[in-house]
Amino acid sequence: MPNSNAKFHCNNRGGQEAGRRELVSRSLQSAQHCLEDQDFGTAYAHYLLVLNLAPELKTSVKETFQFTLFKWAEELDSLARIQDLFNCYEQALELYPNDEVICNSMGEHLFRMGFRDEAAGYFHKAVKLNPDFADAKENFYRVANWLVERWHFIMLNDTKRNLTYLKAIENAVRSGCKSVLDIGTGTGILSMFAKKAGASFVYACELSKTMYELARDVVAANNMEREIKLLHLKSLDLEIPKHIPERVSLVVTETVDAGLFGEGIVESLIHAWEHLLLPPKPKNQDGSTRDYGRVIPASATIFGMAVECKEIRRHHRVGTQEVAGVRLPNSVQFFSPTYASAGSEETVEPYTTEKLSRIPGGYIPLTEPCQVMTVDFNNLQELKSLAARKPWKLSLPVTEGGMLDAVVVWFVLQLDDEHALSTSPSEETCWEQAVYPVQGLLDYSVKPGDTVSMEVCCQDCYLKIQKISPLTSECGMDVSEREDALSLGNEAELCHALAGLQTTNKRDGTGGGCVLESTEIALLNNGPYHQCFKAAMGKVLSSLRPRKDLQSMDVDGHGSGMHPQEGQTKSSLDVAPDPLYILDVSEGFSILPVIAGKLGPVRAYSSIEKEQHQAALSVISEANHFPKETLEFWLSHLEDESVVLQRPKSDKLWSIIILDVIETSGLIQQEVMEKAAISRCLLHSGGKIFPQYVLVYGMLVESQSLLLESAVQGTEPTLGFNIAPFINQFKVPVRVYLDLSTLPCVPLSKPVELLRLDLMNPLLNSSSREVKVQICKSGQVTAIPFWYHIHLDEDHSLNTSDEFSHWKQAAVVLDEPIHVQVGAELVLDVQHHKSNISITVKR
Repeated sequence: MPNSNAKFHCNNRGGQEAGRRELVSRSLQSAQHCLEDQDFGTAYAHYLLVLNLAPELKTSVKETFQFTLFKWAEELDSLARIQDLFNCYEQALELYPNDEVICNSMGEHLFRMGFRDEAAGYFHKAVKLNPDFADAKENFYRVANWLVERWHFIMLNDTKRNLTYLKAIENAVRSGCKSVLDIGTGTGILSMFAKKAGASFVYACELSKTMYELARDVVAANNMEREIKLLHLKSLDLEIPKHIPERVSLVVTETVDAGLFGEGIVESLIHAWEHLLLPPKPKNQDGSTRDYGRVIPASATIFGMAVECKEIRRHHRVGTQEVAGVRLPNSVQFFSPTYASAGSEETVEPYTTEKLSRIPGGYIPLTEPCQVMTVDFNNLQELKSLAARKPWKLSLPVTEGGMLDAVVVWFVLQLDDEHALSTSPSEETCWEQAVYPVQGLLDYSVKPGDTVSMEVCCQDCYLKIQKISPLTSECGMDVSEREDALSLGNEAELCHALAGLQTTNKRDGTGGGCVLESTEIALLNNGPYHQCFKAAMGKVLSSLRPRKDLQSMDVDGHGSGMHPQEGQTKSSLDVAPDPLYILDVSEGFSILPVIAGKLGPVRAYSSIEKEQHQAALSVISEANHFPKETLEFWLSHLEDESVVLQRPKSDKLWSIIILDVIETSGLIQQEVMEKAAISRCLLHSGGKIFPQYVLVYGMLVESQSLLLESAVQGTEPTLGFNIAPFINQFKVPVRVYLDLSTLPCVPLSKPVELLRLDLMNPLLNSSSREVKVQICKSGQVTAIPFWYHIHLDEDHSLNTSDEFSHWKQAAVVLDEPIHVQVGAELVLDVQHHKSNISITVKR
């Protein structure tokens, strides 16, 4: 009998194995049929069954399974079946836990849905699994800029800042503060300072998941994981005794931005004093501070001054009434978001930030620095009164004549009685300054003896400086005395009223106001850009039109002297020529379609999305007397807005397609070559893509600044604490938004052509290239800045590094500096993948 049972079990196992093989075979066949029918969901289900029944097939079906997964995920995404989509990816990652392609694809879906922390985790894992996987590297670099702000590197490399905080914390702990809470800990450096100083209990909270996990690794690497309690919470959510056993005697924080209050320091300290800190030590009381609470920083003083600065001006005020022959009517007023925030109910940052010491063209102080306000962080009542305080007037006497472009603000952070940090533009500091651009005035000129008046308040966690305007010396009125102005006589009343009109009327009547990003305003001010496009478009249209069709209008819109509309009306009495079709898919606000409308009978399509921008462009078009059909908004013609590049009509093709090739950050736009490939299929004979090709230029430089802004340089700046290896995981090889004209650097070579991207003739493109660079000065190569020459055609080109450019530049920062001697040669390996340019030095 034992032998019979063994035989039965053996036959049974054999039958099961045969059945398994049969089921696997049928499922593979079914999956293939489903793929042919584009039934990706059913195909995916069959592959799941196959891989669970036959794990040995994982390698052979991997590529087909990936294809099926990605196609099915696209369908689920379009149907908004988000949970099903993530379930599919989780199942796939259980089968292929170390597949970098699936990890990267999962990250892309997460990022599109706004889950940046989670997306970064998958991108990071994909790069670790395959360091040469270009898609994952590009994705990780882009998301890293969101997750770990670049200022973390600059601040951690600021030895003076770190040492000043350390000394202030040591003083506090020695004076009796033994329990410490670090609010917004970041990498945990202030918490480690407190523990090193001898604090008995240290707690630290951090809201960002990425920074919390980073701090946890840093604290563990410095052998303090048992001595510092890290909490992944906002400080406003901390409770005693749930998170912290009892009130602490010291709060340390650096939750300050360029405008001091923008990171919520006031709100968090009010909550801390009410719920987390021991009561403050009464004034004039001697003895130990053990039983009392305090805050580092103890206080701050904010300073401001009025400046003239062409760079700020061209980014916040349109300085022309005509752009390449297109008149900008007074009925359309353009403002940047900082101006619009003054009358907005939304919480909008009311300032921009600049490192004034490095701003192109520099700046001219028009007034002496003036104290704007002080704040005592150890006074609960003062903190509470800030938000409730009514706006107050401030006046700055003008000491230098010029154009009033902005009020700039900085502060002195008093950590304790002995230690302070200044963010002044004259200081070597990791901080930028807050800039309040002046907009909406009739006259921006000031002279010595005039006064710059403004209104100051603290609302929505921001320092707001608004209603900035000059008062001429003829008025003889001090702004600080405005409340008593009625007693100063009619002249003072009139000056007051006129100043009020300048700063309020345009904002109150915002019917003609159009809010543009600062880069869009700089683009409108870029005269050579628009003239270049006008000439290149005119050249193409001339070649596509018989000469007689253009006689009524030359490229300046004048021609025989007839009005454009009259010219087109007259030509229609004969035989109205078919219009040529032009599509502008530039990002943001663009008046190129209106410029095209001045070049003859065309139908120009704009891809502008915002209704406010469409309205402004329509008003500009009407003010230039274009027939209504000359300008249309392309997205309103599309059933699927994700497929922008289509024929203008079923029987028509485009004469010109304008693509946005370079981001204002200095990088190549994503998927630009794919868009160019589609565009080439939509052009009729003789039609052109603008630009036709782009040349990438670069040079070798030595720049300590770029090193400090890109990675933490060892343990010296962080005073011996091991932080660099952990935060440097989030460093990116390319620094963006650079101004080469003011970048502190020493050029070690002349500019060289690195790469050509041809949008009209892809056969001229190469995904990789070796470039030999001659060294013209000895030194240490630390970075390779690059920029672009954008060729609309052979005769018309734009340089993204010139003084009128609205584009910034970028730079590849080397992991290790390379010492070079004059006369030597360095070979660069330049590669282009999608929108990413990789530049490495061949040893």
